[in-house]
Amino acid sequence: MCTIGMEFTTAAVSNYIKRFQFFTRCVLPVAGLFLFSGLIAAQSQNSATNSSQTEERNGGSDSANQPPVNPNPSRTAPGEKTPAPVAPGPSAGGAPVDTSTYKIGPQDSLRVVVWREQDFSGIYTVHSDGKITLPLVGDIQAGGLTAEEVGKNITTALSKLIVKPLVTVTVQQVLSKKYYMDGEIGRPGEYPLAAPTTVLEAISLAGGLRDFANGKKIYILRGSERLKFNYKDVIKGKNLEQNIPLQSGDHIVVP
Repeated sequence: MCTIGMEFTTAAVSNYIKRFQFFTRCVLPVAGLFLFSGLIAAQSQNSATNSSQTEERNGGSDSANQPPVNPNPSRTAPGEKTPAPVAPGPSAGGAPVDTSTYKIGPQDSLRVVVWREQDFSGIYTVHSDGKITLPLVGDIQAGGLTAEEVGKNITTALSKLIVKPLVTVTVQQVLSKKYYMDGEIGRPGEYPLAAPTTVLEAISLAGGLRDFANGKKIYILRGSERLKFNYKDVIKGKNLEQNIPLQSGDHIVVP
């Protein structure tokens, strides 16, 4: 009996040893592999979560520092300043006039530039009395003078306040001298006489004659005078003396 019991015990121990060896060689590595894969997956998920949270914090900080976007640009958001409307006007180069010959009149706009003196520089409109008003200087005569002559007057006046002022005056907009196009013309109305303009040039600027216009019977009203202009002759090179320069206040009538 003792021998049988010992054999049974030895066989059982050998069986357990074989099972243990199978477990350590097969089951345990597989379980370890699954455990290792799970740890890697968890670590990757944690890294992605931390990165997402960091981006959200940074994005929130950037968006907090940036002004809110107005979804409707035509309406002003609360606390936002309304942009000032840009008024239409002449180009920065000024009106196409000769500053040495053009005689300034009431309602003309002048651009005055005083070097390094912004308080005196700007756009000035000639008053009905022919004068412009500069700060700290007062009224200065401009009507009937050229832009160069006005610049000399301003230089003389500013010499009492600053040392050797450098002044430039240009005509920004001509409103004192006008002529008028009436009748069967493309664009009738009032036109500025900013530069020397002939009758033929004025007709072209106004869009030309209409279909049923009588080009032979055009006339210019100048005060009490009535000056004839035959459009058909002039465009053929005949009677060119009729193509006279316009004067302020002339009315070109196309019947």
